[in-house]
Amino acid sequence: MSNREILRRMADVLKPYIRSLLIAMVAMIVVGGFNALQAYMVKPLLDEIFFNKNGSLLSLLPLGVVVVFVVKGVFYFLYTYLLEKVGLGVIRDLRHAVYAHINTLSLSYFHKTPTGKIISRIINDVNLLQRSVSYALIQLLRDLCSVAGLLGVIFYMDWRLALISLAFIPLSVGPIVFFGRRFRKISVVYQDNIGEATSNLHETIGGARIVKAFSMEKEEVQRFAGKLQEIMDTMLLDTKNRALSHPLTECIGGFGMAFIIWFGGREVLNGHSTPGTFMSFLTALILLYEPIKGVSKINSTFQQGAAAAGRIFGLLDIEPEIQERLDAVTLPPFEREIVLKDVTFCYEPNRPVLQCLNLRLSRGEILAIVGPSGSGKTTLANLIPRFYDVTEGSLKIDDHEIRDLTLHSLRSQIALVTQQTILFNDTVRNNIAYGRKSCTEEDVHQAAKAAFAYEFIKDLPQGFDTVIGESGSRLSGGQQQRVSIARAILKDAPILILDEATSSLDTESEREVQRALENLMQNRTTIIIAHRLSTVKNADRIIVLKDGHLVEEGTHESLLALQGEYHALHRLQFSHAQEPDKMVEAHA
Repeated sequence: MSNREILRRMADVLKPYIRSLLIAMVAMIVVGGFNALQAYMVKPLLDEIFFNKNGSLLSLLPLGVVVVFVVKGVFYFLYTYLLEKVGLGVIRDLRHAVYAHINTLSLSYFHKTPTGKIISRIINDVNLLQRSVSYALIQLLRDLCSVAGLLGVIFYMDWRLALISLAFIPLSVGPIVFFGRRFRKISVVYQDNIGEATSNLHETIGGARIVKAFSMEKEEVQRFAGKLQEIMDTMLLDTKNRALSHPLTECIGGFGMAFIIWFGGREVLNGHSTPGTFMSFLTALILLYEPIKGVSKINSTFQQGAAAAGRIFGLLDIEPEIQERLDAVTLPPFEREIVLKDVTFCYEPNRPVLQCLNLRLSRGEILAIVGPSGSGKTTLANLIPRFYDVTEGSLKIDDHEIRDLTLHSLRSQIALVTQQTILFNDTVRNNIAYGRKSCTEEDVHQAAKAAFAYEFIKDLPQGFDTVIGESGSRLSGGQQQRVSIARAILKDAPILILDEATSSLDTESEREVQRALENLMQNRTTIIIAHRLSTVKNADRIIVLKDGHLVEEGTHESLLALQGEYHALHRLQFSHAQEPDKMVEAHA
């Protein structure tokens, strides 16, 4: 993304703050004018007071100096505060926009993008942009106003010397442009390194149990140390370039200053100018070169901000794969059936995961989906709440094509319980009531009782007010699952998807969770994705998927009688289950 495009996009972000910016600009113009006035006051100080011995002016000039500094200080505070407020407001708006946009993106984006990199966009990239907006913007605008006022002074004092002085400015711009390009490249590398380090942290902290189980602590520390070294090397390269750019710009300014002193001094000695005029000119010129040198200092910060802005706007430009149509309608309460007709789905072009699938699910029916790993079971379930769109074919609920429905009305009628329980670092109450903030305390308690979670929740240190830790880490696996079932019960959606909801539990926990699931499934249309066939034998209907095709369909008994794929899965699973018993008998 080019600098021009970034500036255009930033201008759109700044539009709500245009009034504050205008007031700040006026305040900066006043400060710039008073900077110029300070330089001009050197002339009467030398010519009128020191050389012409003007005593009355000596009485007035100190008072004028006090007024200048007081007024300048007031307006300096005004524009500094306003611009800082604008900068912080912009950062708040961008963080909100990025987070809101991320929540609109499809699941495929989260599968492709590491969590650490997403966090880095919201935190690190926006922080860099904050420095650019709050610091670089303030200094740049202030310096521009000061330059405008000081240019007026030097041209008023001596237009020939002013033109000679300006000849050195293009020479100062060269290093700024050169180092600016380097700062931009370095910043991109730095932000990539930060994103990778954040991803590394997220993975190792989240997977602490596996790291310890495989005794990989030392290796992970070394891997993170390598990332930190890469970040340090990048920052040192940035420091090296900043350390070079400032003295180089200053040296060019020094050559220009030396020439001006020589030329202006000759003008005074030859009687073509007064000492006061020359010293006033020289003071204004020194003050003028300061903001020009300052540009080289803030250039690194600006380029970092520009690189960060490019990445932020690039993320905001990603179009969600799942989008509501402008004329999307609200799904009425589910009444009859869910129908999949000739459904084909591909994660990648020409590599179908589901192929020409036809399925009809009636209201109140319990449908189990089984099959080997990679057969498309979870993919099929993900199509119903429209986490993904079908590649070909149609998926209808009560004759409504789901792509014609609002996402909220569709998903509000679907409850989901997965193998990986998703709980938040909040109280038990808030986890159960997630998505139903208007529910009563009694509603939460009833849902917990229906999920057979009420008793263990009461025994927690603060009961329903107990904070359960990240991902429910303070609860056992069975307790976590029962809290998630209570959440689904409270949602009271007519369609229920159970994605291997008991596969990660031990036998005792599975028994408790299965009782909770039986309560949850009452009077609901249920889709059960199961690896353990023992959990689906009571389903109204079982379908078997293999390589994305529906190959068998029927009840538990009828499928066993077919002696086909289901029978093979059943025999394989239960023969493995019996092997440990045989081994125990052999040892006995």
